[in-house]
Amino acid sequence: MTRNIIIGTRGSDLALWQANFVKSQLSELGLEAELKIIKTQGDRIVNLSFDKLEGKGFFTKELEDELIAGTIDLAVHSHKDLPTNHPPGLIIAAVSKREDPSELLLILKDCVDLQHKFSVKFGGMVGTSSNRRKAQLLAVRPDFEIEELRGNVPTRIQKLRNEDYDAIMLAKAGVERLGIDLSEFHVEEIDPTELVPAPAQGVLAIQIRESDTELFEKLQPMNHPDVAQEIAVERKVLNMFDGGCHMPLGSYCRKDNGLFQVWTSKANEGDEFPDRLFIEASCTEGLAEKIVSKFSPDRKFPKTVFVTRELPESSYLRKAMQKHSIEIEDRSLIKTYPIINKLDPFILRNIDWIFFSSKNAIEYFFQLNPNLGKKVKFGVLGRASEDMLRRFGKTAAFNGENEGIDTSDIAESFAALANGSHILFPGAKESLRTVQKALSAETKIIDLPVYETVLEEDVPASLAEVLIFTSPSNVEAYFADNLLEPGQKVICIGNSTGKKFDEMGVKYILPFSPDEIGLAEAVFGL
Repeated sequence: MTRNIIIGTRGSDLALWQANFVKSQLSELGLEAELKIIKTQGDRIVNLSFDKLEGKGFFTKELEDELIAGTIDLAVHSHKDLPTNHPPGLIIAAVSKREDPSELLLILKDCVDLQHKFSVKFGGMVGTSSNRRKAQLLAVRPDFEIEELRGNVPTRIQKLRNEDYDAIMLAKAGVERLGIDLSEFHVEEIDPTELVPAPAQGVLAIQIRESDTELFEKLQPMNHPDVAQEIAVERKVLNMFDGGCHMPLGSYCRKDNGLFQVWTSKANEGDEFPDRLFIEASCTEGLAEKIVSKFSPDRKFPKTVFVTRELPESSYLRKAMQKHSIEIEDRSLIKTYPIINKLDPFILRNIDWIFFSSKNAIEYFFQLNPNLGKKVKFGVLGRASEDMLRRFGKTAAFNGENEGIDTSDIAESFAALANGSHILFPGAKESLRTVQKALSAETKIIDLPVYETVLEEDVPASLAEVLIFTSPSNVEAYFADNLLEPGQKVICIGNSTGKKFDEMGVKYILPFSPDEIGLAEAVFGL
C-alpha cells in the first residue's frame, strides 16, 4: 500500500505555497501527500517584532511537537525560522535550492527620490520589524524613520498601499514565491552583498523524525547538499553569537570559483552602526569560528588609518572607523580638472548606452548639461559610481559590481549586454579603456575625455598602520616621494589600483566591493 505523507505547515499564504511546492516535488517522486495546517505561537503573537520571534521556535515548535507525536510525517519550514539546535529525535532531511536572498524595498511612487540611495525620499518612513535590516539601512540612510511592520506578506504590502509607510522592506524570495504584482510600486532590489540577509534566507527546510529512515531516503533527490554546506556556515555563526533573538545579525555564504565567500553584519541593537566583515576561504572547516573571532570585544584594531580621499562626516567609512576609535588621516593626493566646458550635441546622437568607470567621470559629464534621450541606459563599474549617478537623478541599468570584482569580468558581462550598440564612454584623459577593449567590432564606441588628473607634488609620508589607496593616480603621487614603512598594511579600492602594487611587488588587500562599505569590511577584517 502506498504511504500517504502528511505535511505539517503554517496557514499563511507563503507557508502554504512552500508546503504545496514540497507536495508537488513529492508527487514527481511518486509519493502522495496531503497538508495539515497547524497554527503556531508566532502566528498568535502580534506585539513582538520578528527579530524576537525568528530563530527561537515561535514559528516552528507546534509543527515539531506534532512531528514528534507522529500526527504529521514531515514539516516544511522557512529555514531561517528554525532554532540552530534541533529537538531530540528530529532531523532536517533535505534543504531546497536557495531562492534569491536579496531584499526588496517597495516604495510608494510619490515617495521616490532617485537622487538618494535606495530611492526613498529624505526622511522617509520605512516599515520593517527586523533589527538586522534596521541597523544596515540606518548605517547608509540615517535620515530614515524606521517603524514596526507586522503581518504576512500580503498584509504588509496592503499597509504600504494604505500609505501607512513610505516604503517597506521584504525578502525577495517570499514575494517571488507568491507571484505578487508589484507594478504599482517603485521597487529597489538590494543585493545580499550590500544588505546582508538573515542566515539561511531563501531556503526551505524539510524536517522529519530521525527514526523515519524510509522517508529520509525517499527525500534525498530533493536535497541540495551545496546549499546545506553554505547555510551551515551562516547558522553556525548565528549559533556561536547566540543569535536568533533580537540581535541585528546578517550572515550570507556563497561559493564562487571554488572559494566560500561570507558576508557578516552585526550590531548589538537596531539603532547601532553595524560592524561588517567579508572573508574568503577554500573550505568551510573552522570558517564560522574565524568569523566570530573577528567580532570579539577583546580584539585589537589599528590605531590609525590613512585614506587618499577626503571623507565627509557622513561618510560610511568614517563612521565605521569612529566606532572603534580609529583615527583617520584623509587627504587626496590628486586634483582633477575639466577638459571641456561645452558638449557637442552631435556626440549624443543615436547613443544607446553611457558607461562610467569613475565618480569623477559622472560629475564632470553632467556638469556639461547633456541633453539625453529617454532611451539612453547607463552602465557603471560599481556601487560608488551608481550612488554618484543617483545624485543626477539617474539609475544604472548595468552595475559591474553584480558581475564580480575583476574589471575584465565586468567588461565581458557588459559586452554580452551591449555589443552592437552605440556606447559613449566619458572618462579621464588617458584612461585604461578596459571595458572598451572587450566590446565587439560591430559596437560603435565613442571615447569622451571629460577630465584630467594632476598629481600633487612633495606628498608627505603617513605613519598610519593602514594605508588605503582609492585610485592608481593616488598610488603614483604617494610613492613618487615615499616608501612603505615596516608593518604598514595596504588596502586598494579596486583592481586597477591594486595593479600598481603588483608592479611594485607589494602585497595588498582588495575589498570585495570598491566602495566605502567594502573598505570598512577590509579594515575590520585585518
